[in-house]
Amino acid sequence: MLDDYRHKGQRRRMLMELKEVGIQDDAVLAAMDNVPRHFFLSSAFEQFAYQNKAFQIGSGQTISKPHTVARQTELLQLESGAKVLEIGTGSGYQCAVLCAMGYKVYSIERQRLLYDKAGPLLKKMGFKPDLFYGDGYKGKSVFAPFDGIIVTCGAPEIPEALLMQLALGGRLIIPVGEGDKQRMFSYTREGEKEFSRQEHGEFAFVPMLASRAQDK
Repeated sequence: MLDDYRHKGQRRRMLMELKEVGIQDDAVLAAMDNVPRHFFLSSAFEQFAYQNKAFQIGSGQTISKPHTVARQTELLQLESGAKVLEIGTGSGYQCAVLCAMGYKVYSIERQRLLYDKAGPLLKKMGFKPDLFYGDGYKGKSVFAPFDGIIVTCGAPEIPEALLMQLALGGRLIIPVGEGDKQRMFSYTREGEKEFSRQEHGEFAFVPMLASRAQDK
């Protein structure tokens, strides 16, 4: 895996563009600077890896735009060492950024081909998330509570199981809506059954599939 001066220059330009569209968290920008995005794309897309675009990665899934990755990570508002659950490992790029933030990361992927590919790549890059193959709709209660949960696919509704797996003060970052566009929301756990909600604009994700398996 080659990450030369050309890739690094492209990455720095990408980060400058992210700043121009409102990403201000220096820790997020530093983490993304430390994660070569082109490692997560096929060689056919390498020259476009640092454009603010989503790309197909197989199994009907996409790698999200850099702005989307940055914004979801920024919305977590967590310190290094926090415990984070990701629903939808996909290519592994968002997972790598979370790891680069210093979080303890748990990630679930339901597409076997993507799961089989992401694990070895993340390990080769020196990241050590706990990865699981299966249905992320019900989260991973055995490791709860989580300081943050990121959902990387469009949900038709808010999965109650994910809300209940948040620690007090923890935040769920989730795009909600059916069709080509969703609204990004953050839910903060204020009490046992009390949650506050904020909306953060429009984004585009592949849809979250309905639950087909029991939580494990």
